[in-house]
Amino acid sequence: METTSLEGHYVRESVSEYSELALPNDANMHGNVLGGKIMHLVDLAGAITAMRHCRNPVVTASVDHMEFINPVKIGQLVRLHAAVNRAFRTSMEVGVRVMMEDPLSGRQQHVSSAFLTFVAVDKEGHGVAVPPVIPETEEEQRAFQEAGARRDYRLQNRRRG
Repeated sequence: METTSLEGHYVRESVSEYSELALPNDANMHGNVLGGKIMHLVDLAGAITAMRHCRNPVVTASVDHMEFINPVKIGQLVRLHAAVNRAFRTSMEVGVRVMMEDPLSGRQQHVSSAFLTFVAVDKEGHGVAVPPVIPETEEEQRAFQEAGARRDYRLQNRRRG
């Protein structure tokens, strides 16, 4: 595989924001949006961000631990914010934060957060090099550093497998 020098991209260049209204078909018998539906939206928001960063198709390689802190009820908005925290050779860690917003009152609550790893692939499904991430803000620099530690942890767990 030929190595090429890739120009870095700022985090802000690939950030994705996504909102969806919670409808009855999305909910369980308690009127809360299904966890699987939220996980699906997290994967979509993360993939959009990863593709915007590398301008290639991506596949989901892993999703870190997810907790559901607060429910989303029918009629509320599910809001997702996704950003690339760090890029490695062919993979990227994307952080996704999920919020609930009541569109009538404006009240918001944190629902869940997750870190996903995406791998950029070519038409044959082989990994391709991704551009580095250029963090600008203190928060982006912190996320960049922490992503490196999480990657080390993931790789250690995979070796123990």
